[in-house]
Amino acid sequence: MSLLVDNRDRLIIALDVPTVEEAAALVKRIGDEATFYKIGHELLYTGGVDLARRLIGEGKKVFIDAKLHDIGNTVERATANLAALGAHFLTVHAYPQTLQAAARGRGSSNLKILGITVLTSYDDNDVMECGFALSVNDLVLRRAKQILESGVDGVVCAPTDVSAVRSVTGERALLVTPGVRPSGAATGDQKRVATPADAIRAGADHLVVGRPVTKSADPARAAAEIVEEIAAV
Repeated sequence: MSLLVDNRDRLIIALDVPTVEEAAALVKRIGDEATFYKIGHELLYTGGVDLARRLIGEGKKVFIDAKLHDIGNTVERATANLAALGAHFLTVHAYPQTLQAAARGRGSSNLKILGITVLTSYDDNDVMECGFALSVNDLVLRRAKQILESGVDGVVCAPTDVSAVRSVTGERALLVTPGVRPSGAATGDQKRVATPADAIRAGADHLVVGRPVTKSADPARAAAEIVEEIAAV
Protein backbone atom coordinates (compact mmCIF):
# COMPACT_ATOMS: atom_id res chain seq x y z
CA MET A 1 0.00 0.00 0.00
CA SER A 2 1.37 3.41 -0.92
CA LEU A 3 2.00 6.25 1.50
CA LEU A 4 -0.78 8.22 -0.22
CA VAL A 5 -3.30 5.48 0.45
CA ASP A 6 -2.17 5.27 4.09
CA ASN A 7 -2.71 8.98 4.55
CA ARG A 8 -6.12 8.92 2.85
CA ASP A 9 -7.14 6.15 5.24
CA ARG A 10 -6.37 8.44 8.17
CA LEU A 11 -9.01 10.94 7.06
CA ILE A 12 -12.62 9.93 7.73
CA ILE A 13 -15.21 12.07 5.97
CA ALA A 14 -18.38 12.50 8.04
CA LEU A 15 -21.41 12.14 5.77
CA ASP A 16 -23.61 14.21 8.06
CA VAL A 17 -26.19 15.13 5.43
CA PRO A 18 -29.98 14.64 5.38
CA THR A 19 -30.35 12.02 2.63
CA VAL A 20 -28.61 9.02 1.16
CA GLU A 21 -28.80 10.68 -2.25
CA GLU A 22 -26.84 13.69 -1.00
CA ALA A 23 -24.30 11.42 0.67
CA ALA A 24 -23.81 9.32 -2.46
CA ALA A 25 -23.38 12.48 -4.53
CA LEU A 26 -20.70 13.73 -2.13
CA VAL A 27 -18.82 10.45 -2.29
CA LYS A 28 -18.89 10.65 -6.08
CA ARG A 29 -17.63 14.25 -6.08
CA ILE A 30 -14.82 13.42 -3.66
CA GLY A 31 -13.79 10.44 -5.79
CA ASP A 32 -10.37 8.98 -5.08
CA GLU A 33 -9.35 11.73 -2.66
CA ALA A 34 -10.90 9.84 0.27
CA THR A 35 -11.26 6.18 1.20
CA PHE A 36 -13.04 6.25 4.57
CA TYR A 37 -16.54 7.55 5.39
CA LYS A 38 -18.55 7.97 8.59
CA ILE A 39 -22.29 7.33 8.67
CA GLY A 40 -23.98 8.73 11.77
CA HIS A 41 -27.46 9.13 13.18
CA GLU A 42 -28.67 11.54 10.53
CA LEU A 43 -28.23 8.95 7.78
CA LEU A 44 -28.61 5.72 9.74
CA TYR A 45 -32.36 6.26 10.07
CA THR A 46 -32.89 7.07 6.41
CA GLY A 47 -31.15 4.32 4.49
CA GLY A 48 -27.67 4.67 5.96
CA VAL A 49 -27.15 0.94 6.46
CA ASP A 50 -27.85 0.27 2.79
CA LEU A 51 -25.47 3.09 1.87
CA ALA A 52 -22.82 1.53 4.11
CA ARG A 53 -23.29 -1.81 2.37
CA ARG A 54 -22.93 -0.12 -1.02
CA LEU A 55 -19.78 1.79 -0.05
CA ILE A 56 -18.19 -1.33 1.41
CA GLY A 57 -18.99 -3.15 -1.83
CA GLU A 58 -17.17 -0.39 -3.71
CA GLY A 59 -14.05 -0.91 -1.61
CA LYS A 60 -14.54 2.03 0.76
CA LYS A 61 -14.09 1.80 4.51
CA VAL A 62 -17.10 2.65 6.63
CA PHE A 63 -17.33 3.96 10.19
CA ILE A 64 -20.78 3.40 11.72
CA ASP A 65 -21.14 6.15 14.31
CA ALA A 66 -24.09 4.56 16.11
CA LYS A 67 -23.01 5.60 19.63
CA LEU A 68 -24.62 2.49 21.06
CA HIS A 69 -25.67 2.50 24.70
CA ASP A 70 -28.35 0.07 25.90
CA ILE A 71 -28.69 -3.13 27.88
CA GLY A 72 -25.91 -5.57 27.18
CA ASN A 73 -27.94 -8.03 25.13
CA THR A 74 -29.17 -5.31 22.77
CA VAL A 75 -25.69 -3.83 22.28
CA GLU A 76 -24.19 -7.27 21.68
CA ARG A 77 -26.73 -8.19 19.00
CA ALA A 78 -26.57 -4.82 17.28
CA THR A 79 -22.78 -5.02 17.18
CA ALA A 80 -22.92 -8.53 15.70
CA ASN A 81 -25.20 -7.29 12.91
CA LEU A 82 -22.90 -4.39 12.07
CA ALA A 83 -19.88 -6.69 12.11
CA ALA A 84 -21.64 -8.94 9.59
CA LEU A 85 -22.26 -5.89 7.41
CA GLY A 86 -18.50 -5.47 6.99
CA ALA A 87 -18.18 -2.12 8.75
CA HIS A 88 -14.69 -1.11 9.84
CA PHE A 89 -15.39 1.07 12.91
CA LEU A 90 -18.32 1.25 15.34
CA THR A 91 -18.82 3.67 18.22
CA VAL A 92 -20.34 2.86 21.59
CA HIS A 93 -20.54 5.03 24.68
CA ALA A 94 -17.74 4.29 27.12
CA TYR A 95 -19.69 2.65 29.92
CA PRO A 96 -18.10 -0.64 31.06
CA GLN A 97 -21.15 -2.87 30.45
CA THR A 98 -21.70 -1.33 27.01
CA LEU A 99 -18.06 -1.74 26.03
CA GLN A 100 -17.96 -5.35 27.16
CA ALA A 101 -21.18 -6.21 25.32
CA ALA A 102 -19.83 -4.66 22.10
CA ALA A 103 -16.62 -6.64 22.46
CA ARG A 104 -18.66 -9.85 22.70
CA GLY A 105 -20.82 -8.90 19.74
CA ARG A 106 -17.82 -8.12 17.55
CA GLY A 107 -16.56 -11.67 18.03
CA SER A 108 -13.74 -12.64 15.68
CA SER A 109 -14.68 -10.12 12.98
CA ASN A 110 -12.43 -7.28 11.85
CA LEU A 111 -14.79 -4.63 13.24
CA LYS A 112 -12.99 -2.12 15.47
CA ILE A 113 -14.97 -0.95 18.51
CA LEU A 114 -14.36 2.63 19.61
CA GLY A 115 -15.46 3.95 22.98
CA ILE A 116 -16.69 7.54 23.12
CA THR A 117 -15.23 9.50 26.03
CA VAL A 118 -16.82 12.98 26.08
CA LEU A 119 -18.48 14.62 23.06
CA THR A 120 -16.50 17.44 21.47
CA SER A 121 -19.46 19.80 21.94
CA TYR A 122 -19.15 19.47 25.75
CA ASP A 123 -17.06 21.59 28.09
CA ASP A 124 -16.65 21.48 31.89
CA ASN A 125 -20.00 23.18 32.50
CA ASP A 126 -21.82 20.67 30.28
CA VAL A 127 -20.21 17.76 32.10
CA MET A 128 -21.22 19.17 35.48
CA GLU A 129 -24.80 19.64 34.27
CA CYS A 130 -24.81 15.91 33.42
CA GLY A 131 -24.10 15.17 37.08
CA PHE A 132 -20.38 14.35 36.91
CA ALA A 133 -18.24 15.92 39.63
CA LEU A 134 -15.28 15.84 37.27
CA SER A 135 -13.68 18.10 34.70
CA VAL A 136 -13.83 17.10 31.05
CA ASN A 137 -10.17 16.11 31.21
CA ASP A 138 -10.64 13.87 34.25
CA LEU A 139 -13.73 12.19 32.79
CA VAL A 140 -11.99 11.59 29.46
CA LEU A 141 -9.01 9.94 31.17
CA ARG A 142 -11.21 7.79 33.39
CA ARG A 143 -13.15 6.56 30.38
CA ALA A 144 -9.98 5.99 28.34
CA LYS A 145 -8.78 3.63 31.08
CA GLN A 146 -12.14 1.82 31.10
CA ILE A 147 -11.99 1.46 27.33
CA LEU A 148 -8.58 -0.20 27.58
CA GLU A 149 -9.73 -2.52 30.35
CA SER A 150 -12.80 -3.61 28.35
CA GLY A 151 -10.79 -5.14 25.51
CA VAL A 152 -12.12 -2.94 22.70
CA ASP A 153 -9.91 -1.27 20.13
CA GLY A 154 -9.90 2.46 20.51
CA VAL A 155 -10.95 5.78 21.91
CA VAL A 156 -12.95 8.63 20.41
CA CYS A 157 -11.86 11.90 21.97
CA ALA A 158 -11.51 15.57 21.10
CA PRO A 159 -8.22 16.53 19.44
CA THR A 160 -7.40 18.65 22.47
CA ASP A 161 -7.53 15.47 24.59
CA VAL A 162 -5.36 13.29 22.36
CA SER A 163 -2.00 13.88 24.02
CA ALA A 164 -3.35 13.14 27.51
CA VAL A 165 -5.26 10.07 26.31
CA ARG A 166 -2.20 8.75 24.48
CA SER A 167 -0.23 9.04 27.72
CA VAL A 168 -2.78 6.65 29.29
CA THR A 169 -3.23 4.21 26.40
CA GLY A 170 0.27 4.16 24.94
CA GLU A 171 0.18 2.56 21.49
CA ARG A 172 -2.42 -0.04 22.50
CA ALA A 173 -5.43 1.94 21.32
CA LEU A 174 -6.59 3.61 18.13
CA LEU A 175 -7.30 7.28 18.76
CA VAL A 176 -10.00 8.76 16.55
CA THR A 177 -10.68 12.48 16.77
CA PRO A 178 -13.72 14.44 15.62
CA GLY A 179 -13.72 18.20 16.12
CA VAL A 180 -10.92 18.66 13.58
CA ARG A 181 -11.00 21.98 11.75
CA PRO A 182 -8.50 23.23 9.14
CA SER A 183 -7.02 26.65 9.90
CA GLY A 184 -9.60 29.35 9.31
CA ALA A 185 -12.59 27.00 9.26
CA ALA A 186 -15.62 27.81 11.43
CA THR A 187 -15.85 25.76 14.63
CA GLY A 188 -19.66 25.55 14.47
CA ASP A 189 -21.07 23.75 17.52
CA GLN A 190 -17.71 22.25 18.52
CA LYS A 191 -15.96 23.53 21.63
CA ARG A 192 -12.73 21.49 21.76
CA VAL A 193 -11.09 21.64 18.33
CA ALA A 194 -7.69 21.53 16.64
CA THR A 195 -6.21 21.61 13.16
CA PRO A 196 -5.43 18.34 11.33
CA ALA A 197 -1.69 18.87 11.79
CA ASP A 198 -2.00 19.53 15.52
CA ALA A 199 -4.22 16.46 16.04
CA ILE A 200 -1.77 14.20 14.20
CA ARG A 201 1.21 15.63 16.09
CA ALA A 202 -0.59 14.97 19.38
CA GLY A 203 -0.94 11.28 18.48
CA ALA A 204 -4.25 10.84 16.65
CA ASP A 205 -4.53 7.88 14.28
CA HIS A 206 -7.64 9.00 12.39
CA LEU A 207 -9.30 12.40 11.93
CA VAL A 208 -13.05 12.78 11.43
CA VAL A 209 -13.88 15.84 9.33
CA GLY A 210 -17.38 16.79 8.18
CA ARG A 211 -18.47 20.29 7.25
CA PRO A 212 -15.06 21.66 6.16
CA VAL A 213 -15.22 19.03 3.40
CA THR A 214 -18.91 18.39 2.82
CA LYS A 215 -19.87 22.08 2.76
CA SER A 216 -16.94 23.08 0.57
CA ALA A 217 -17.51 24.29 -2.98
CA ASP A 218 -14.89 21.71 -3.97
CA PRO A 219 -15.06 18.79 -1.51
CA ALA A 220 -12.46 16.75 -3.40
CA ARG A 221 -9.93 19.57 -3.11
CA ALA A 222 -10.81 20.13 0.55
CA ALA A 223 -10.25 16.44 1.32
CA ALA A 224 -6.98 16.40 -0.63
CA GLU A 225 -5.67 19.41 1.29
CA ILE A 226 -6.33 17.71 4.62
CA VAL A 227 -4.57 14.56 3.41
CA GLU A 228 -1.64 16.72 2.32
CA GLU A 229 -1.54 18.31 5.77
CA ILE A 230 -1.50 14.85 7.38
CA ALA A 231 1.30 13.75 5.06
CA ALA A 232 3.36 16.85 5.87
CA VAL A 233 3.29 15.94 9.57
